[in-house]
Amino acid sequence: MNLEQIFYALIIIGILLIAGKIIRRKFEIFQKLFIPASIIAGFIGLILGHQVLGNGLQLIIKQEHWLWQGLFPQSILDVWSGLPGLLISVVFAALFLGKKIPPVKEIWHKAGPMVAHGQTMAWGQYVIGISLALFLLTPVWGISPLSGALIEISFEGGHGTAAGLADTFKELGFADGADLALALATVGVVMGTLLGILLINWGVRTGRINPPDKTSSQDMEELADHDERETQNLDIDKFSAMTEPLSLHLALVGAAIGFGWLLHQGLMILERMAFGGSDFELMRHVPLFPLAMIGGVLIQIFLDKVHYSKYIDRKLINRISGAALDILIVSALATLSLMAIGENIYPFLIIAAAGIAWNLFGFIVLAPLMFPRNSFAMGMGNFGQCMGMTVIGLLLMRIVDPDNKTGAMESFGYKQLMFEPVVGGGLFTAASLPLIYQFGPAPILAGTSVLALAWLIFGLIYFGPQKNSKKMQNTEEDAAQ
Repeated sequence: MNLEQIFYALIIIGILLIAGKIIRRKFEIFQKLFIPASIIAGFIGLILGHQVLGNGLQLIIKQEHWLWQGLFPQSILDVWSGLPGLLISVVFAALFLGKKIPPVKEIWHKAGPMVAHGQTMAWGQYVIGISLALFLLTPVWGISPLSGALIEISFEGGHGTAAGLADTFKELGFADGADLALALATVGVVMGTLLGILLINWGVRTGRINPPDKTSSQDMEELADHDERETQNLDIDKFSAMTEPLSLHLALVGAAIGFGWLLHQGLMILERMAFGGSDFELMRHVPLFPLAMIGGVLIQIFLDKVHYSKYIDRKLINRISGAALDILIVSALATLSLMAIGENIYPFLIIAAAGIAWNLFGFIVLAPLMFPRNSFAMGMGNFGQCMGMTVIGLLLMRIVDPDNKTGAMESFGYKQLMFEPVVGGGLFTAASLPLIYQFGPAPILAGTSVLALAWLIFGLIYFGPQKNSKKMQNTEEDAAQ
C-alpha cells in the first residue's frame, strides 16, 4: 500500500458518493426512508466489487477475466478496509468541539427523564444480546459470546461505531462480528424509520398525539444536516488572517485525537503496572475513538475557561466530522463480507429481531412510565436513536412535534452530553468486547442487568408521571422565572 493507492481509493469513494447522491435524488423511496447517500454509495461499492459483480460474472464468463475481481483492485479494497478504524476517531473527537458544555445541574433539569430512559434502553440492549449469546446463539450455532454486544454496538452505536470496532473484533477472534455489526446497523436505520412512521400513525389514530403538521422532505433533510448543532455568532476573522479556518479546525480535531492517544497510552501503562504479572489486558483492546472524544471534551472545557471557544465554528467542525463519517460508511459497507453474514444468517436474524422487539417495548411500555409528560415525543427521540442514528431520532421528533412545543428537541440534545460518553459509541461500548473477552459473558450480563434495572427503577420512581407532575411543574416555573 502506498500514497498513490490511498489517493485513488479516496477519489473512487468521492465518485461513489456522487452516484449515491444522484440515486437518492432520483428515487423518492430513499428520501422517504431518510437513507443517507453514504449508505447508498457503500452498497454501490459492494455491488461493483468482487463479492457481487465479480462472483456473478464468474458464473457467466467461464474463461478467466479481469472483471472476476469486480471493478476495484485488491489494493483499493485494502485501503478501504483500513479507513474506518482511523476515521471513527475524527468523528468522535469532533463530537463536543464547539458545543457549550453547561453545568450538570442544568443538563439534568432539562434532560433527566431522557437520560434515564435512554440509559435503560442502552443497558437493556446488552442484557438482551448477552442473554441470547449465552443461552442460545453460542450453544446452538457456536457463535462467539462477543455477539452479545452486537445489538448495542450496531443499533445504538450505528455504522460509525460498528466500523470503528472492526479491528477489535478481529483481535479478539470474532472477525465476522464486524460484518454482522455493519449489516445490523443498516437494518436499524431502515427499520427505525419504517417503524417510527408506523408508530406515529398509530399515535394519531389512538389519540396519543395530535395529527402532526405536514413537514416537507426538504425541511427534514435540513434538520438532518443540522443535527443538534447549535447556532451562534462567531468571530473567526481574527484567525483567518493567520490561519485558514479549515486548517485551524482540523488542527483542533487532531489535537483532540492526540490527547486521546496520550490518555490511551497512560491507561495502558497504569494497567501494566497494576496487572504486570497476569494475562489481563483490557486497554490494549479498547480502540482510540472514545478516548479521542474525551480529548475533545477537555479541549472544549479549556477553551471555555480561556474564553477562546467563540472562535470555534461548530458548523465547520460538523462538516469535518460529516465528511469523515461519509467516507467511513462508504468504505466499511463496500468491504462488507457477505459470506460472513450468510454463514451466520440465523443468529443475525435472531439478534436483529430481539433488538427491534426490545426497542419497541421501550417505546410503547417504558416511555409512558418514565416520562412525566409528552412521553410520545420524548420517547420517539430515544426510539430513533436506539434503532440506528441520532438523526433518525431527531427526524421522528420533528414529525411528532414540528414546532418543538414539548421541548423534546432541547432535552434530546442535552441528553447526549450525559449519554454518549458512556454508551451509544462511548467508553463502555468500546470496552464491552474486551470486557466480555476477559471476564466472560456471565459477569458482564450481571453488571449490565444491574445497571439497566437501576436506571429503570430510578426513572420510574423519580420521574414517574403521576408522582412527579407537581415537581416538574415547579421546575418549569423556576426555569420561566
